[in-house]
Amino acid sequence: MNNMLNDNISIRLANPRGFCAGVDRAIDIVNRALDIFGAPVYVRHEVVHNKFVVDSLRQRGAIFVDELSDIPLQDATGRASIVVFSAHGVSREVKDDAAQKGFKVFDATCPLVTKVHLEVAKFSQSGQECVLIGHQFHPEVEGTMGQYDDSQGGKIYLVESVEDVQKLEVLNPSRLSYVTQTTLSMDDTARVIDALRERFPEIQGPRKKDICYATQNRQDAVKQLALECDLLLVVGSPNSSNSNRLRELAERLGCESYLIDNVNDISTDWFKDKTRIGITAGASAPEVLVRQVVEQLRQLTSQAPLELEGVEENIVFSMPRELRL
Repeated sequence: MNNMLNDNISIRLANPRGFCAGVDRAIDIVNRALDIFGAPVYVRHEVVHNKFVVDSLRQRGAIFVDELSDIPLQDATGRASIVVFSAHGVSREVKDDAAQKGFKVFDATCPLVTKVHLEVAKFSQSGQECVLIGHQFHPEVEGTMGQYDDSQGGKIYLVESVEDVQKLEVLNPSRLSYVTQTTLSMDDTARVIDALRERFPEIQGPRKKDICYATQNRQDAVKQLALECDLLLVVGSPNSSNSNRLRELAERLGCESYLIDNVNDISTDWFKDKTRIGITAGASAPEVLVRQVVEQLRQLTSQAPLELEGVEENIVFSMPRELRL
């Protein structure tokens, strides 16, 4: 790879990048449950979408399952199984099922996802229809759709694009609201919201945007990097929504970009004729992986990375009472 890099190459680090408060809290919940109760601790779906994090927790004794039916009701000692819901959230049906089975549950749903859940529940209770902007089959979308109770006569709809909005038919356009998945592209979501407002002029939105602060901050940082770099590496796993949005955003702004799970995914071909390399990480990617990428590029270029100025994040979400130190 050394021969592929220009002598005048420079490295820029996005700021902020990597873990957000919701991801920190979710990982801490699993770790503290393991500390207090011991293995196994069962986690429904990946607690966050990052292979390194999931593998690390698995080594400590976390068992990741797709459904609650994959979890025994008790462990070998007769203790009710310890279950953690992932940061992406779950439906009301899953929560009810866990309670019925008698599991000891710790809910690692990001509080900003919970905010959207409460909005959807409020709409359904009043019989007001709701449009969710999000990606089909994403765990967060499944959990959010599952907050809507249609017994009051309303309905929830999922749209992913402006084209979906054009085809959308609702029961009562005068009683319609929208919410969004928290990890979407801000620009794409704005276009979908504009299309909804044009098609349904009376539609109401949340008082505050549903896209979370960390998603917004990381996308803003990538917009700056994309203007200064000709190659951007985004550290994050392929199933991470917010990481994929960062790569797409850079590409849209004309900066070649690649999503990498770790330093081993880097290809020598990417660096040909490149002089300014940017590095960022999705909200579920740990800083240790970023440092490994930085270190490899430092060895290849003898250049120290320049960390850009950015928004300071000091948000911390509280732990469940039983897991507090």
